[in-house]
Amino acid sequence: MSGRGGWRLKTWQFTAAAAVSGLALASAAAAAAGPWDSGGQRTAESRRAALLPGTGDGDHRTEAGSPLPAGSDPVASEAAAVLAPLEAGDLAPRTGEGAREAAAGQAPAPTAAALKFALEPLLKAKGLGPGATASVVDAATGKELYGRGAKTAMVPASTVKIATGTAALSVLGPDHRIRTTVVAEPGPGYEDGAPPERIVLVGGGDPTLTARADAAGNASLRTLARHAADTLKQRGARTVRLAYDTSAYSGSTRHPIGPNENLAPVTALMADEGRLDTSTSGPAPRSTRPAQDAADAFARFLAERGVKVEGAVREAAATDQAEKLADVRSAPLSALVERMLTHSDNDIAEALARQTALAAGAKADFAGAERETRRALGRLGLPLDGARFADGSGLDRADRVTARLLTSLLARAAHTDHPELRPVLTGLPVAGFSGTLAGRYTDPEAAAGTGVVRAKTGTLTGVNTLAGTVVSTDGRLLTFSFLASATTDPTPAQSTLDHLASTLAHCGC
Repeated sequence: MSGRGGWRLKTWQFTAAAAVSGLALASAAAAAAGPWDSGGQRTAESRRAALLPGTGDGDHRTEAGSPLPAGSDPVASEAAAVLAPLEAGDLAPRTGEGAREAAAGQAPAPTAAALKFALEPLLKAKGLGPGATASVVDAATGKELYGRGAKTAMVPASTVKIATGTAALSVLGPDHRIRTTVVAEPGPGYEDGAPPERIVLVGGGDPTLTARADAAGNASLRTLARHAADTLKQRGARTVRLAYDTSAYSGSTRHPIGPNENLAPVTALMADEGRLDTSTSGPAPRSTRPAQDAADAFARFLAERGVKVEGAVREAAATDQAEKLADVRSAPLSALVERMLTHSDNDIAEALARQTALAAGAKADFAGAERETRRALGRLGLPLDGARFADGSGLDRADRVTARLLTSLLARAAHTDHPELRPVLTGLPVAGFSGTLAGRYTDPEAAAGTGVVRAKTGTLTGVNTLAGTVVSTDGRLLTFSFLASATTDPTPAQSTLDHLASTLAHCGC
């Protein structure tokens, strides 16, 4: 059947299609990824999409950054049987006929001729403008099944975050956490255990550090103040001077696009991404001095705990003689990557690019982050011809990637040799359900992909991109990317991109 005539999936079709999808992804990716993923995350999400279309935030994690357990909300519990880990030898009864072949990568791959016939009319559609490029790769083999200008470097917009997340995970690992620390600076005649004259709040680059009463699983500035105050009071200190240290990052805090509601100044210390409202994602008014604001909030929290900050709070680097008093850690990198991709979080993206630089001992500025991101991806054997990573978020129009690089990145994340890259796949928004795809796939021509397509969006003025994964009706896991950089209206451009991905979803090619 075709999505062109207003054809829509029924609930059972959502579940069946995503069941095969979840199985194929579990097989193509690491077996040790955890029960939420290996047991059929996509099946559960498709069930949710069918019951509550366009709802949910897709940030499936607890305070520890782990997946939500089955039964943690009334809708997810509908798919409890799917969330249980699949056991070897018990595949067909759970997922239906042909599942074994899909899991083993034996389902038939689409042919180049069939993909060309299905995709090229859409790629030439007016909505994408001239010069749209595409790549479709078989995740099981890494072979490109279809390409149209696939080696042409294009402006990727936010799909560059796939590269940012892959690089960070490859060098730091999914369990890495970013620390924010309080240290005591010794004064004249200082002895261990004596009250310090000055303490320093040292930023490690965690943009998710929060000053809000409800930490929502993020590292808490209030918790850090409580621990620091308890230690200070044990040493007899009721008054201290406070400084803050942002020296983990180098260079300008100003992104090339300038002050913008899409991200805060890029600094190693901030709370709540410098947001001046209560939002947690999307554009928002931002502080022009997020590090100072975080330090001022920390001083207030210390005072609430009985330790008064004396004098002005100023920036100063901690010395080598400083002694750690307390620290807090971010959610694991796996959760940060998922959040970045699901919500297209620019602040996390820029932070992860710098974490990649720090891991290599390089300067954590825009240039250092670009250099080390490229090196990390090069070590994975990815096609980097023409690629530029001028920033980590995709807001810089100097960024360049090819459609083939994006599909190769996704295929590498699905490979059993790289379980550390799994969050690049699990963080992708679900069509019509989560993150930046929650409000899309409403067009009848794209409806077949609802709950089945997982993809990262990219949008700048005149630029519209989409890259992700889908399982064909034959049960073959495909990675795809579609890039257009001469669009005149985002609405038809996005609709066409969604239709392209949905065509792959129900392609028995």
